[in-house]
Amino acid sequence: MLAFNNDYSHGAHPAVLQALVDTNMEPQSGYGTDAHTERAKQLIREVCQAPDADVFFLVGGTQANATVIDMLLAPYEGVVAAETGHVACHEAGAIEFGGHKVLTIPGYEGKMHAEDLENYIQVFYENESYEHAVFPGAVYVSLSTEYGTLYSKAELAAIHAVCQKREIPLFVDGARLAYALAADECDITLPELAQLCDVFYIGGTKCGALCGEAVVFCGMRAPAHPIPRIKQHGALLAKGRLTGVQFEALFTDGLYFEIGHQAIETAQALRRVLHERGYQFFLETPTNQQFVILPNEDMARIREHASIEYWEKYDDTHTVVRFCTSWATTQEDIDALAAVL
Repeated sequence: MLAFNNDYSHGAHPAVLQALVDTNMEPQSGYGTDAHTERAKQLIREVCQAPDADVFFLVGGTQANATVIDMLLAPYEGVVAAETGHVACHEAGAIEFGGHKVLTIPGYEGKMHAEDLENYIQVFYENESYEHAVFPGAVYVSLSTEYGTLYSKAELAAIHAVCQKREIPLFVDGARLAYALAADECDITLPELAQLCDVFYIGGTKCGALCGEAVVFCGMRAPAHPIPRIKQHGALLAKGRLTGVQFEALFTDGLYFEIGHQAIETAQALRRVLHERGYQFFLETPTNQQFVILPNEDMARIREHASIEYWEKYDDTHTVVRFCTSWATTQEDIDALAAVL
């Protein structure tokens, strides 16, 4: 069965897995105080050109989003996100479960506009009864977005400017950051991202690791007592070495960026195949996620040979489907899918 339904179907990149094997019998201290975790943090600070950044390793993306947002907000505050943002529609209410509302504004192909953000905050404070409402306390965006699209440097800078003006932090979800940075249309580098937000995370789970995300506080210091707060969210591994070793491997010899390029190269090949077969795109993106409108009978036939993800109903006879590549996708996979199509 070909795997095009997501970018976390496979285990770990062989180099990451080998690093885990090579260090397996080393006795190391727990909860991220081991030597490999310290080395991984230093490598991330160097590649981000952020020597003073606070770096923490959490077990997964949902935990990273829920933990960071909770750390950023006061009890009476919520987080502003595009209506199509991951925390608004694909987190099973994890943010609300932690006591904070997701405050949605319009999304355009997955992205919010700075003008809408500024207008939302302005209207909130113009309401004479705002003390009885949920305050906009932080802003959430993702790179790439839920729809595989990218913020340009100018777009992200404009959102960051609104956040600075309003004195609220900007949080960037980087679950698929390797694939965003590798896309031809991306004009943001990792050091620039560190300058254009207050906190972001570097995705591992979807980008070559077995599990884990690296949360980087760059435009602000981490809130007080981060470790117990991470632990309260079930996001802290006792065997913290597991995430430390993986990110140490990912940021040695440029592996993380190599992984991103592999997924983008195969995504481009996938896009060409879909075009050649005459399929209509719901949304054509520069990253590793491609959204296609399939006749329902075609979707059923393809699913006999390949895993693809239902995205949304298009009409009574068509469905929007996501095809997704990853670090593990090969040209042989693309050729096999082409034969199926």
